[in-house]
This record gives sequence, C-alpha cells and structure tokens, in this order.
Amino acid sequence: MKMMIKRKDETETGMAVPSFLRDRPLQLVFFGGKGGVGKTTSAAATALRYAQDNPQYSFLLVSTDPAHSLADSLTGLALPGNLKILELDARQCLAAFKKKHDGDLREIAVRGTFLDDEDISQFLALSLPGLDELMAFLEISRSAEDGPYDCIVVDTAPTGHTLRFLAMPELIKKWLEALDALLAKHRYMKQLFSGAYIKDELDDFLLNLSDSVKKMEALIGDPSRCRFVPVMLAEVLSIHETLALLAELKRSKIPVTDIVVNMLYPENSCAVCLDRHNQQIKALGRLSDKMSGYSLWGIPMYPQEVRGPGPLDMFWENVSLLKVPIETSVKDQFGFRFPVSGPVSPVGMPGRPPFPETRLILFAGKGGVGKTTLACATAVRMARDPVPKEVFIFSTDPAHSLSACLDADIGPRPTRLTAGLTAMEIDARAEFEILKKQYAAELEQFLSSVSSNLDLAFDREVMERVMDLSPPGLDEVMALTSVMEFLANDRYHVFILDAAPTGHLIRLLETPELIDRWLKVFFNLFLKYKRVFRLPGISCRMVRMSKELKVLQTLLRDPRQSALFTVAIPTDMAFEETKALLSACNRIGIHAPTLFLNLATPDGKCSLCSALYQRESQLGKKYQRAFSQMHQTLIYRRTEPRGLERLGELGETLYDSRMTILDKDPPAMQACLPARRSGLGHERAGRHGLSRFFN
Repeated sequence: MKMMIKRKDETETGMAVPSFLRDRPLQLVFFGGKGGVGKTTSAAATALRYAQDNPQYSFLLVSTDPAHSLADSLTGLALPGNLKILELDARQCLAAFKKKHDGDLREIAVRGTFLDDEDISQFLALSLPGLDELMAFLEISRSAEDGPYDCIVVDTAPTGHTLRFLAMPELIKKWLEALDALLAKHRYMKQLFSGAYIKDELDDFLLNLSDSVKKMEALIGDPSRCRFVPVMLAEVLSIHETLALLAELKRSKIPVTDIVVNMLYPENSCAVCLDRHNQQIKALGRLSDKMSGYSLWGIPMYPQEVRGPGPLDMFWENVSLLKVPIETSVKDQFGFRFPVSGPVSPVGMPGRPPFPETRLILFAGKGGVGKTTLACATAVRMARDPVPKEVFIFSTDPAHSLSACLDADIGPRPTRLTAGLTAMEIDARAEFEILKKQYAAELEQFLSSVSSNLDLAFDREVMERVMDLSPPGLDEVMALTSVMEFLANDRYHVFILDAAPTGHLIRLLETPELIDRWLKVFFNLFLKYKRVFRLPGISCRMVRMSKELKVLQTLLRDPRQSALFTVAIPTDMAFEETKALLSACNRIGIHAPTLFLNLATPDGKCSLCSALYQRESQLGKKYQRAFSQMHQTLIYRRTEPRGLERLGELGETLYDSRMTILDKDPPAMQACLPARRSGLGHERAGRHGLSRFFN
C-alpha cells in the first residue's frame, strides 16, 4: 500500500523542508554518506517524524551498518506504536536463511556437480557473497515486498559498503546464475530420458528469489517510491566522498533530490564559531557548484548531542535551504586561531611514537572521527624522522579518502609522494576480478586439453562459476594480503593502514579465519579431483595467499610489530562504538595501546562552545575511566589539514619524541613528562604514559 507522508503546509510553518519530509508517496528512504556525518541521526529523526505525523501508517527504521548506532541514538525514547526498529545482524540473518533453504541449496548442488555430500557441506558452510550487504538486501527486500510496513527508512553503512549494498542485485544475479547452472545438467538429463522436464520446488526457489531481486531493483530505481538522501559535513573530505557517492548513484539511476549538510556553525562574535563557520563556507563554496542539481539543506551544530527524547524530535526544526552555488563571502582562513583563554597547542598531551620495530599500524574507529587525517599525519611525520624510514600508507576502505587528504592523485598502484613516503588506495574488487580472470583463463586452457570423449559441458559451467560462490570479504582480504608482498621484500619499514569504519574493519580482521577455511576446501578439492580439476596456476596463487594470510595473522598478534591506534570523538555514540572495537581487538588478540580523542572543542565564551565544551569534558572523563590502560591524546578541532606540509605540522604535534622509552622504563617516562595544565583541564602522565584529562 502506498502512503502519503503528511506535513504541515510550508506557508503555515514559514519555512521550506526537504522533499522527503513533504507529501510524497515514498516506500523506501535511504540515508547514506561518509561515516560520522549524522546518517543515523537523520534517519532516526525522519522515521520518528513520519510515525508521529502519520499514526495511521506503519514504519520500519532499519540499520545495515555492522556497527549499529540506532539503539544509542534512540536511548530513553518512547517509540510510537507504529514505528519498529531493526538493527540487522548479518550472521543471524544468514543462519536463518541457511536453515530455511539449506535443503534446497544442497539438493541443487547434488543434482548438478561431481562433488560429493562432504564437499557440498563444506561449500555451503562457507559460501554466500557479500555477507553483510547480501543479508541486509534480502531482509529489506522481504520487508518491502510483503512486510507490514508502509515505509522503510534505512540507516546505511558508510559510503563504500552502501555502494556494495546498492550493487547487490547484480551480485545476487550472478549467484543465482551459478545455482541455476547447477540445475542445468539435471534438467537436461530429465528431458533426455523422460521427454519433458517439469519444474519443481527448486526451480520455484530460484525463481522466487530472482523475482524478489527484480522487484527490489525496480523499487530502488523508482523516484516516486524511493529516495536516497546523502548526508555530509561542510568539510573537504566529506564533500569529496559525497561527490563520488552522487556520481555512483547517478550511474546506478538511484533517485536523489536532496542533500543534508549537517553541523553548520553560526556566524557570530565567538572566535571559534566564526573560524569554523568561515572554513565551512569556504569548503562549500569551492565545490558546491558540482551539487547545483540538488537541494542542499543545512542543519545547525546543536549544543547537545542529538540523541534521545527532545534533541531527536527537534532535529529538523531548524533546517534551512542553502543557496547553490554558495558564495565565499569571507577571506581564506588558514590555521586555527584559538581564543585567548584557550589552549596554545592543538594537541593536549602528545602520544608516544610507535616502537622502532613496529611494521604495521592500523588507524581505526567510527566513520568521520578523523582516521584518515591522523593516519596521513603520522605517515608524513615518520617519513621525516631523523632516522630515515620508508613509510607505506594504504587504504582498504571502498570509499577512499587518501587522495583528498594528501592532496595527491593516488590510485591502486604505489605512488611516491616524497622522500620516504609511498601511498596506495587498494581496489579490492579489481584484485578479486584479477583472480577470477586468472581462474577462468586456466580453466579454459584445462578444459580445452581434456579428451574430447569426456563430456564436461555442464560441469564446465559449474566450475566456471565457482568463484561466484566465494565467501564474503574475500576481495578485501586479498587487498590486505597483497600488501604482504611489499612487506616481504623489506623495501618499506612501516605500513600504515587507513582502515574502513569499525563494523567493517572488525569483519575484515575476523575474515582471515574464514578465508583460510575456504582455501583449505579448495585445496582439498584440487587434491581429491586432481584428474578432473587440474589448475596449477590458480593453485599456486591460493597457496601464496594462504601463506600471506598466515604472515598477516602472525603480524597482527605481535604487539612489538603491530598496533591498532584507535581514533574517537567526544560523543556517546562514538564511545559505544569504541567499546565494541576495543572488545573485538581484545578477542582477536590485537594490540591497541593508543587512543586519540579527536575534534574536541576548546572552551569558548559563546553559549554553543561553552555547552559543547562542558558536554565533551564529561565524555572525556568517561573515556578515561573506560580505557584507563591506554595512552589517550586529546586533539582540538581545527582547520582540516590537507597536503604534506599541513599534515606534517599536525604530525609533529601528535607525538612526543621523548616517549620512545615508554613501556621500557615507566618511572623515567613520568620524569620526562611532568604534570601540566592545558586546554580542557588538568593533564598528567600516569602509569605507562597514560594522560588523564578532565580531572
């Protein structure tokens, strides 16, 4: 059933509102963008407003991000009876899917291949493409098709994985084609010996799944029923990622009319607010002409975190239409001018540089907390150390930001930026496509060489599609292990990973175990069916991948050779996600010694800055209590540093070179760093160089 979202008339309220909040027969609304821009808040506030204004209709608010924030956003809120919340658990969805359809999948495989029951069990236990995105797509598709909801609002994962979600129809089609190929031989034999083939429940299973995908594909592309709403900040990196997202949405013919620009600072007499306001105007002015086909809607920076009753209800009350293109009416602002009473340094209590023998550093955290900036600043600083080092910084996030941050053209091949510094944005999909092409070429060569008396017509198609049944995350793990080749040749001393946001990083860190099992299944098949399945080249490639996986796993578990640097911001939602990340690190056995608390607000005289400062001070104490074993470094909000020089300046302030003796001689460490007062409160060096803020 279609429905109308009812809102007060614009002339009655005296303001314009985005089209997705006006009278519109929408069934599906996506909120997406770079991590940390306010997707969850926008989605939750929209669903809440829909439900409150339309009690006669039913709504579903669903999160597809593996690191869910909906529950945190809605804390303390009494939901309307017509609004349901769903934080998708991909593993539970997969288990339910397999439980329901395991018999069908097994029978399809038995009918169509030379594999025995043991082989089939192993593949079905491992193989379904794009776990998180696939399960999210199927669940939303089911709810949209026959669920009890008039409208579904989707809080998506950060950009790269949202694009994979939207590309899921194509991936599922390949998967269904692979399953259909397994049935082709059975159909042929039935028709040959019975004279006819009558469709049965397995054909119905594939047809029903295919029909669901087609219906969902049609819904996503229908502007009268579906809308994608990008959410962004008025910052260069966020704008850069939003433009890439818009290009992909346009290519995929997914309707977009409105863009939300969140957390805009006011133009007032406060030095901090004015500086941020001018920076935002400048960032939008430089690039907003490329968004001239869309309506840009501004949301102010609120003094309180937008979560729970009150703030969430009021989120859309101060929305305003931004003029596009935006004219830059202020002079260029370079650097951050703190108020006279504020800190003299942008960093409170610099951290300890990595151990000299450290080979791999991962920068991790919630999307939008500044992982890319701090990873780049660290890379530039290490490359400029008095003791020369070759530093290799790379990204596995499907939505890369290294190019924008380093202000350089970086691609899927190592790019030399300056003496001691090389960068690469790994294209995980391309790496997987190379593997698939190698497999297809070698399979073709093998099949051409077998006896012409051997009929492999149907098994050939099955074997050709084996790669379409590869386990989730194989492409990302391949991207990560490809760096192991560089590590093995000792050309680079330090590798710095700008990781995907928390949920997908945790999946990536856990995936090697799954991939290792998948490789073993393949190896067993090659040995078991070596007369039918001789692919020496691809076998060697997989052996090499297996070895690289073991090197990676050993490296990640060695605290002297690898470290995960956690990046967070002083918000409750970021705090909860940081807890999940560090819990996963502890479970996997990854050393996480340092926490950067980024984008803090210095104390100001205006009501906004004062409120932000007070709120963040309390959260700083919360971080300190929860993660007291970690060295914590506070970083104040400042102009986005882009390019090698600006990043180098930030890098110099992040670390204290006197702290290289950390963990070897804590008393000497404390002597080197006496207590001092700066910025957001008293700071002192404690055990293991721990800095304590907000006391």
